[in-house]
Amino acid sequence: MDNRLSDALWQQLWHGLRNDTAPLPELIINGDQALISAYPVSELAAASIGLAATAAARLTQNTHTAEINGPLASRWFQSALRPVNRATPPQWDQFAGDYATEDGWLRLHTNAPHHRAAMERVLGQHGDRQQLAATVARWKGEELEQAVVDAGGCAAALRSHSEWQQHAQGQSVSREALIGQTLHACGPAPAWRLCTSRPLIGVRVLDLTRIIAGPVATRFLAGLGAEVLRIDPPGWQEPSLEEEITPGKRCARLDLKSAGGRRQFEQLLSQCDVLVHGYRADALGDLGYDSDTLQSLHPGLVDVSLNAWGWTGPWRNRRGFDSLVQMACGIAERGRLWQHSDAPVPLPVQALDHATGYMMAAAVLEGLRQRVLNHTGFSARLSLARTACLLMDAPYPQDAQPAGLAPRQPQDEDSEALISHWGISYRLRSPFWLPGMPLIWSRAPSPFGSAAAEWL
Repeated sequence: MDNRLSDALWQQLWHGLRNDTAPLPELIINGDQALISAYPVSELAAASIGLAATAAARLTQNTHTAEINGPLASRWFQSALRPVNRATPPQWDQFAGDYATEDGWLRLHTNAPHHRAAMERVLGQHGDRQQLAATVARWKGEELEQAVVDAGGCAAALRSHSEWQQHAQGQSVSREALIGQTLHACGPAPAWRLCTSRPLIGVRVLDLTRIIAGPVATRFLAGLGAEVLRIDPPGWQEPSLEEEITPGKRCARLDLKSAGGRRQFEQLLSQCDVLVHGYRADALGDLGYDSDTLQSLHPGLVDVSLNAWGWTGPWRNRRGFDSLVQMACGIAERGRLWQHSDAPVPLPVQALDHATGYMMAAAVLEGLRQRVLNHTGFSARLSLARTACLLMDAPYPQDAQPAGLAPRQPQDEDSEALISHWGISYRLRSPFWLPGMPLIWSRAPSPFGSAAAEWL
């Protein structure tokens, strides 16, 4: 692990969160192993988890320094759970992935059934990937990208970093704050008390997030004691991630497009402390819940939101995922050159998602700190594309070769097995050590829609 890059990322993350002249706190990162990549993925993992842990310490005035286990931080960016005696669902749909086009490469994201259907409206139905690849090869990359997007699907053509810097969306997102923050008019004093060991006991978090960054954020908050209620629309599924991202949470369903669902949502909102959501830029506003309306419904609300492509620019309302952002912004292209490959080479993990998730958790904790100090409402905006800018500003030197990450060992995991709806598994130990503040989930992972949409 490159200490120079770790320090640089830590400094940018801290000042991106605090937006003031607060001195840079110490962060201890242990371990030399690092994921093999053209970019400092392990350094980003350690620094982003360190940001969330340090924000929790600042909220409770815990004066200890957070220590990050570098290899464990990297593993949390892979998978926290190891199922026992059972297979995990496939991570990708049959047709998701990279395809050669007439003039380059394009990635299709088809995990959600409606996204796959959108792709098929453009390219037709195919019996296997080889047949689909032959059809894609007859298209120019950016033309097919736009056609799939126009059909309501998800795709991204491969671009270099310089091409992204010249693109209207790349230029727009580069001007955005890493963690854009706004303080709102004063609300009532918080009803919960801060406890150093479980700082978020009594804090209610309404979770309207999807794959993967937002669920990572709310999983971290649940590990600090928050009551997290995840809301999904009827029929929504994430079979490859459900067990991984729901520990500590209760999961319910609501239709925000129905009158009854809206009434129930507004009741939940009026009784929560934090709202975390991952809708496209204008999607929640189009349902009648823009930032001002949310604050009027609940003065003092801590409102943290995520968007894939950024909050300004022509792509602000475009559907997006980590793997697509990597293709469009130049990460996969630099990986291709670094590995001397013909095909795109993405990061070894979905690091934009995971890092942004921990940054979102840190933003929530900073918002709660502002609520305690000033009784203000707070909103923060983050995006995968802006996190990509942070990472692309600090690539490894061309001739650098990270040490690699050793295989997962039993000592990396909690000693007690975890039993849930899906079966038995083992979870990684906490990636950080902060005396007096453990990361503990009081509930096993739970299926979507398994709980009532109400606070306990």
